[in-house]
Amino acid sequence: MANLGAMLKEEITRLSRKEARKQVEPVRKAAASHRGDIAALKRQVALLQRQLKSLGRVSPKTEAPNKEAAPIRFVAKGMPSLRSRLGLSQNDFGKLVGVSTQSIYNWEHGKSVPRKAQLAVLAGLRGLGKRQAQERLQQLAKKTTKKSGKSAKR
Repeated sequence: MANLGAMLKEEITRLSRKEARKQVEPVRKAAASHRGDIAALKRQVALLQRQLKSLGRVSPKTEAPNKEAAPIRFVAKGMPSLRSRLGLSQNDFGKLVGVSTQSIYNWEHGKSVPRKAQLAVLAGLRGLGKRQAQERLQQLAKKTTKKSGKSAKR
């Protein structure tokens, strides 16, 4: 009977392995597919990183000038000359910059300095002419009258 018991044990083992293979085979194929997908994604990431690295090494000759790279200088003595060149009062100049007349006075007398955002606006005003400055003032005046007109209706 020992022989029959051993044969029965072997048959049960064989059948259980066969069932386990049926269960494991789809998982094994899916895992192999996922490994292939992961390898393709890794290659794609490596390629993108190389492209990004090469874009970072653009020569300064071909690169567009970056306005934020160079700090904008502010000299208090330059403010009155800029205002006079544009033919603007402190009040009108303050309207163009978006600050009060008192701020313009303080900047011109070196009592305070403009913030970065205001420095950028001042740098933009340096390139304007008298006509362009007057046009901007008129546009600002139109905007403020539209806003005040809307608030008056409410």
